[in-house]
Amino acid sequence: MADFPARTGLRIRSLSGVHPEVRRACLEFAKWLRHSMEFPIRVIVYLKKDYRIRTRARQQVTASFFAPYDKNDEPYIRVATGDYEESLIEVGKDNALAGYLHSIAHELVHYQQWLADAPFSERQAVSRAKKVVWLYAQTREHP
Repeated sequence: MADFPARTGLRIRSLSGVHPEVRRACLEFAKWLRHSMEFPIRVIVYLKKDYRIRTRARQQVTASFFAPYDKNDEPYIRVATGDYEESLIEVGKDNALAGYLHSIAHELVHYQQWLADAPFSERQAVSRAKKVVWLYAQTREHP
């Protein structure tokens, strides 16, 4: 066991090349999440400029959650945001940004499952993420 207290909280790290509007929306969402959820073990969300992220299993995904075996190690989330310009044209600004917020919320459900030592459920992650984004949407006009 470490001689220092474990870090807590939710942090967003926007890597180079992420669209400023995506960064802004995710930072605002994280601020709201900090008041809506507990983060007893620090989790960092890395916003990446890539179109896809490769998991350890070599799958191409738009978001992922790394769940360490040891709860003394910090988990992290990665979200690909490289398709923002295309999404902006296809579905509009609000829906494009909401997609990234949903990805974050989805991976945070997996974070909660990991904290509880519960099996990962995609069905639950999708359902709860929709609810979280809907609740957030009630607090503002645009993401």
